[in-house]
Amino acid sequence: MAQLPPKLFSSGIEHASFVTSYQILKKAWNVISSNYQDIVTNDGVGLCWKVYKEQNPDLTIIAFEATKDSSNLQSDLISSSDLNKKKNFHQFDFLCSKKNPSFSLNSTAFSLFYDNIQKLDELKSKILGAYPGTPLIVTGKGLGGSIASLFTISLLDNIGSTKNRPLCITFGSPLVGDRKLQRAISRSSNWNSCFINVVFCNDPHPRLFITNYMPFGTFLFCSDSGSTCFENPESNLEIIVTLSKMHGQNQGFKLDEYGSIVENLRRRAFFKDVSTPAGDRTHSDKLVIGISLQLQALGLTPNILQELDIDVNALETKIKRLEQFLIFQKKTSFDPSKKLNEMRRHMAQLEWYRKKTKNLDIGYYDSYKNKNVSADYEVDWYLKSIIFFWEKMVEEADLKPQREGAAFRTRWIFGGTTYRRMVEPLAIAQYYRDGGKDYINKQRSKHFKALEEWLEEGQTKAKIESNRINRKNVEVILTIDSCFWAHVEEAILACKELKVVKYKEEVLNKLVEFENYVYGLLKDYVVSPEIFLRQSSYMSWWNNYKVVKGSSYTSKLANFMNDAGNIKLYGLGGYDFP
Repeated sequence: MAQLPPKLFSSGIEHASFVTSYQILKKAWNVISSNYQDIVTNDGVGLCWKVYKEQNPDLTIIAFEATKDSSNLQSDLISSSDLNKKKNFHQFDFLCSKKNPSFSLNSTAFSLFYDNIQKLDELKSKILGAYPGTPLIVTGKGLGGSIASLFTISLLDNIGSTKNRPLCITFGSPLVGDRKLQRAISRSSNWNSCFINVVFCNDPHPRLFITNYMPFGTFLFCSDSGSTCFENPESNLEIIVTLSKMHGQNQGFKLDEYGSIVENLRRRAFFKDVSTPAGDRTHSDKLVIGISLQLQALGLTPNILQELDIDVNALETKIKRLEQFLIFQKKTSFDPSKKLNEMRRHMAQLEWYRKKTKNLDIGYYDSYKNKNVSADYEVDWYLKSIIFFWEKMVEEADLKPQREGAAFRTRWIFGGTTYRRMVEPLAIAQYYRDGGKDYINKQRSKHFKALEEWLEEGQTKAKIESNRINRKNVEVILTIDSCFWAHVEEAILACKELKVVKYKEEVLNKLVEFENYVYGLLKDYVVSPEIFLRQSSYMSWWNNYKVVKGSSYTSKLANFMNDAGNIKLYGLGGYDFP
C-alpha cells in the first residue's frame, strides 16, 4: 500500500501569539523610547545607541536610532568585495564561503554603520569582554533597526553557535541586503534564529527596498486584525510585495506607533480575539487553510485582494509552494551524522575487500582494475554510496560561512582522509582501465582535491612524529598520497612510449622524477607495502623499467628494489634508508 504524503499545516499565527505574549518586545521598545531609568545614551555620527542593563533577570539591551534625516534612503547596494577593496573592511568576511564568496548590503545603512565603526567596535569589545554570557538584545526602529541587524551580524563571528547568542529585534526596518546575504546567514540555523523583524502592515519602511533585496530571520507581521509569523524568506518577500500593492507608500505612518502596536499585540495574545475570520474550513488542505488565516490576520482578505486585482487563490497557492519547498529542504538537508554509521559499514566492506585481494597477491587497486572476480563488481555498490556521501560532505562545507566551515572541516578531517586514501585509488583504477591518461589534471574529482586541502590546512602539528608512527605501522597503512597509482600508471605509459622512441629525453626525465618520488615516499614510510605484491601495477612497471634501463643501471630506488631483503624489511618497518 502506497504511503500517503504527510499532512502539512501552518502554525504562523500560533508562533506570533507565542512571541508577543512575552515581555521581550515591550522591553526592547521601552529602551528605544527611553522608558527606563539608568539608560546610558551614546552619540555617534548620525547615530545614537542606548544601553540598558537589567539586573533581574540579568539582561543587556542595546537600542540603535538614526539621528540624521532618514526620509530619503537609497536602494543602492554595495558588495562585500568592494568594501574589502575600497574601505579595507573585513568584519563580515566570515559570512563568505567558497560557494557564496560575496554579498551586498544597503549602501545607506552600511555607510552609517561604517561612519561609527570605531565606537561600535569598542561597544562590541565591551559586550564580549565585560558581560560574557549575559543575554543580549539588540534593537532599533527604522534605519536604526538596519544598524541593529548589522551590529548583530558583526557579533556572530565571535559568539558563533554558543547558547547565549544575541537576539536582534527590529521595528519597521528596511531590508538590509541581497539574496546572497540571506543565504550566508541562513546557512546557519543558529544565526538565522537571532533575528526577529516586527512589521506593521501600514508601515512603508519595510517595503522601501524590494528589488534585489531578500529578507532573513523571522518576520512578525501585524495589523489591526491580528498577527502572524513567517520564517521562509521567499514567503516574507511575497507578503511584503503584496503589502506594498495594498498600502502603497502610506507616508502617514510614524515609527513611534510601534509602542502601541506592541502593547496591542501583547494584549491580544492574552485575550484571544474571537472575531478573527475563520476562513474556508471546508477546504481539505490544512496548509492552505492556515495560509488563508495568516493572510486574513494581516487584513489581506479575499475582498480586499480582489479590489487590488490580486488573485487570492494564486497568492495562497504560491505561498503554499514556497512553504512546501522550505519544508522539503529541511527534510532533505544533508545530515552527515545520520549516514555516518552506514558509511562506516561500507568502509569496513572495502577494508575486507582490500585484505582479501592482498591475500591473492594482487592488491585491491589492481584487482579492481582488472575486475576478474565477483568481489570486484560487488564493491561498486559500496563505492557509489560512499562517494556520494563525501561529495555532499564537501559541498556542505563549501556552503558554510568561513568560520563554521573551518570547524566543520576539522571535525571530518580524519574520516575524509581515510576515505580519500582508500577510495581514490579505485577511481584511478577505473579511469585507466577505460583508457584514460593524465588523471590528476583531467579527471580528478574536486571533492578529492578539497579533502586533501582540508588535511593540509590542519596537519602542520601532526607532521612532527609522522615518520616514526608510519614506520611502526607501515604494514597496515594506506598509501598517504591517494594519487600514487595515477603516477604509477603514467610511468607505465612512459615506459611504453620509450619502446617506440628509446632515447626520448622528456620521457626519461619523467621516469627519473617518478623514481625520486617513489623513493621519497618509501624513505618516509608513507607508501603501503602492497605495491610490492607480485601482480601489482607498480611491480609491472619496475620490471619493464629495468629492461629499459639495463641491468647495470643504478639509482637510490634501483639499489633498494634489486634486493628482495630490503623490500621484506620495509614491510616490517625495519629498513633503514641511507
